[in-house]
Amino acid sequence: MKRRTLVLLALALAAGGALLAWAFAPRPVEVAVAGADRGRFELTIDEDARTRLRERYVVSAPLAGRLSRIVLREGDAVEADAVVAMLSPALAPLLDDRAFAGLQARVEAAEAGVLRAAARIERARIAVEQARSDVARSEQLAQKGFVSPTKLETDRLATGATIRELEAAEQDRHVATHEVEQARAALGAARRGGGGRPFEVRAPAAGRVLRVVQASEATVGLGAPLLELGDTRRLEVVAQLLTVDALRTKPGDRVAIERWGGPGTLEARVRLVEPAAFTKVSALGVEEQRVNVLIDIASPHDAWRALGDGYRVSVRIVVLEVPDAVRVPVGAVFPLPREADAPGEPRWAAFVPRDGRARRVGVDVGARNGTHAWIRSGLGAGDAVIVYPPSTVDEGVRIRPR
Repeated sequence: MKRRTLVLLALALAAGGALLAWAFAPRPVEVAVAGADRGRFELTIDEDARTRLRERYVVSAPLAGRLSRIVLREGDAVEADAVVAMLSPALAPLLDDRAFAGLQARVEAAEAGVLRAAARIERARIAVEQARSDVARSEQLAQKGFVSPTKLETDRLATGATIRELEAAEQDRHVATHEVEQARAALGAARRGGGGRPFEVRAPAAGRVLRVVQASEATVGLGAPLLELGDTRRLEVVAQLLTVDALRTKPGDRVAIERWGGPGTLEARVRLVEPAAFTKVSALGVEEQRVNVLIDIASPHDAWRALGDGYRVSVRIVVLEVPDAVRVPVGAVFPLPREADAPGEPRWAAFVPRDGRARRVGVDVGARNGTHAWIRSGLGAGDAVIVYPPSTVDEGVRIRPR
C-alpha cells in the first residue's frame, strides 16, 4: 500500500475517532437560573372559611295564643324594642295552682337573669378599666424600652376584647329585661283568664331578619319560634383548621380575607383558637381532626357591607413574618440525607452555577411557603441558584443556563 494512502487512512481514522469522542462526550445540562433577593417573607396557612353572626336571637312566643300574620321578611331592618309579632288571646285554658306557680317561677327566674346580667356588666367594666390601665403602663414602659412592641400589641388587643365583652354583657341585660316583661305579661294574662288586648312581641336587639319561621296566622304554643334576628354588622369568620395548623396559630395573628366576592383584601385578626377539636370527613373520605379558629374582621364595615351570615371566604393566616429576609425560589432548595454522626451538618442544600459547572452549597432554611424559601445562611442577596435542578445535575456537572 502506498505511503500516501496510509497517511490518508490514518487521518480518516483520527477524524472518525475525534467525531465519535465529540458525539459521546457529555453535554452541558440546560438549567433554569434565578437570583436570591431580599424582601418580606410570610408563612401562611390558607384555608376556606365561612362567616357567622356573633350574636343570633330567636324570637319565640312568650305565651300560647293566636299569632297574627308577620309582615316582616328576610333582610328587613328591625330596631330594638320594635314590635315584630302580635299575639291575641286564644281560648282560656284551665289553669291549676301548679301552672300559676310555674309562671311565677318564670318571672322570678327572669328577674334573676337581670341581676346576673348586671353583675356581668360590672365585672366587664372592671376588666375594661384594668385592661386600659395595663395598656397605659405598657405604653410608658415601651417608650423607655422595657417592654417589647409585641407585649404592647397584646395589651391593646386584650383591651378591645374586654370592651366587646362589656358590649355583649349590656346586650344580655337588655335581653334579660325583655324576658322579665314577657314573663310578667304571661302571668298577667293567665290571671285575667286569657282575656285582654293583644300582646306585642318585641325585638330583643337591633338587627336584620334572618329567617321568618312562622309567617302565616296560626295558633302557636308557648315557646314556639317565630323568627330569627341578628346584627350583620357584627360578623366573625370561622375557619376549620387541621390540628397541626391550629397549633401554629395564636390569638392576634394577622389574617387576610380573600375571594370573599368583593374588591381587594380584607384585614382581620385571630380572636380565639377553640380548645376542643372535632372529626370531619374530607371529600376523599379521610377522617381529619379539625379545630375552629374564630377571626374578627378589622376592615371598616363599609368595605364588606355586602357580606352576610354563612358566606364562604378564603383566609390566609400569617403565622410567621420576616421583614427583611434572603429569599430564593422554593424549587431551588432540596433536603439532604441526615447523617447520624453529623448532627451539625446542614439539612438543606442548593446548586449554584460557578465557572460553567454546578456546585452544591449547604444552606440553613428558616421556612418555606408556596413561592419562596427563607435562607438564614449559606447564600446572600444577588447569588444565582439553579431552580428545580434535574436529576442529571450533580456536583461538578457542566451546565448551561437557558
